Amino acid sequence: MFVTTHRSIVSSAAVLFMLWASAAAAQDVQPAAASPQGQPATQSEARASDNDDAELVLAEPDFRVLNLPSTLRLPLHGSSFQLTHRFNGNLRQGSFNGNAGNLFGLDQGAVVGFEYRFGIARHVQAAVYRTAIDKTLQLYGKYDAVRQKPSMPVSLSALVSVEGADNFQERYSPALGLVASRMVADRLAIYATPMWVHNTAASLNIGRDTGLVGVGGRLRVSSTVYLVGEVIPRVGGYRPDRPAFGFAVEKRVGGHLFQLNFNNGQGTTFGQLARGGFSDSLYLGFNLARKFF
Repeated sequence: MFVTTHRSIVSSAAVLFMLWASAAAAQDVQPAAASPQGQPATQSEARASDNDDAELVLAEPDFRVLNLPSTLRLPLHGSSFQLTHRFNGNLRQGSFNGNAGNLFGLDQGAVVGFEYRFGIARHVQAAVYRTAIDKTLQLYGKYDAVRQKPSMPVSLSALVSVEGADNFQERYSPALGLVASRMVADRLAIYATPMWVHNTAASLNIGRDTGLVGVGGRLRVSSTVYLVGEVIPRVGGYRPDRPAFGFAVEKRVGGHLFQLNFNNGQGTTFGQLARGGFSDSLYLGFNLARKFF
C-alpha cells in the first residue's frame, strides 16, 4: 500500500480550502433574482424534465454515495472531478487522546484517489479513477437507462468496469453491475447495487469472483446538508473479513460537494470494495467533488 507524505496532505488541504472559498465567494456574488434556469430543481421537476440532465436533483447531488455509484446523470459533454482521501490512522486503536494527538489520522498519511468523468453521449458517462492502493487504475462506464418519474418508481443505471494494479499493468479485475435508486420527496435517496467482480483474490494468486449487493442512502437534513451511509455485504464467492461499510455527513456549496466520512476500510474501487473492510477498524476520510456543467 502506498501512502502520501505530510506535504501531500498539506497540499490537499490547501486545494480543499481554495475550492471551498471560491464556491462560497461565488454564492456571495450571486444575483438575488436568479433566472429560472439557475434555480435548483426539485425531484418532481427533474421527473417532469427528463431531457435536462444538468438540473440539480436535491435528493441526489453527487455521482457517489460514499464509495458506491449513484444514478445521477451527467449531461452530454459535462464533466466532474473528484478527490478521495482515506487517512491511515485507525480510530478504533489506541486511546482518544492518542488519536486526537494524531489529529484523528491526519498525521499518519493517507490513501489518495483522483477521478475524472465525462458525458460521452446522452445518458452515458465514462470515468477514470486512480487510487494509491497498489497504484490501481480503474476505467468504467455507466449508462443511466431509466429515470424515476410518475410512471416509473425507480431510476436504473448499468455499469461496467475494469481495474488493474501497478498503473493498469497487472491483476486486472473487471466488474458488471446495476444501480437502482428510489427518491422520496426531495429528501431521501435509497440505493441498491448488485454487482459481480472478477479476480478479487488476485493478490493471493487465486482465481476467484465475488458477488455483492451494496445498499446505501442519503438523507437531506437541511437545504444543503446530508447524512449518508452504505454497507456492502458479499453474497457469494471470495469474501474475506467483514463487509465494507461507511457513514458520512456532507455539505453542498454550488457545484461543490464536500463529504466527511468514516469507513472500516480504505478501498474505493469496485474490486477493493468486494474484498471488504477490516475488523476493529475505522478510518477518517473525505470526498471532494466539483461539477463542470
